[in-house]
Amino acid sequence: MRGFKEPGFNDRVAAASSAKARALEMLKNRPKPSEADLAERAGRQRAKEIAQAEKRAAAKAALQAERDAKEQAEREAAEASVAAAEAARPAAEAARPKLPTAEDMKAARDARYAARRARKR
Repeated sequence: MRGFKEPGFNDRVAAASSAKARALEMLKNRPKPSEADLAERAGRQRAKEIAQAEKRAAAKAALQAERDAKEQAEREAAEASVAAAEAARPAAEAARPKLPTAEDMKAARDARYAARRARKR
């Protein structure tokens, strides 16, 4: 019994060229689309492009509106924080310890001196 004979290079080239010829023949024999079909395809394509353009425009408008809303919220938050800081300033100044002036220090020293003199008498 003879074994399986693998196709050689020339056999493979011939098979490929015959397959290519058959494919070209099928392509040539395919019916051509009518003018109505071509017009319908072109209309569908235009409608699709218009719908995509509208969708992109709507998405762009929504994105811009979102950006504007975010910027407005950031501005309002910044204004609120400035207003809160302004409102908290008097309380912070009141809570901050006052540094004694030279006159206050002299008055305290004089009071201590007077108290010491009063104790000695």
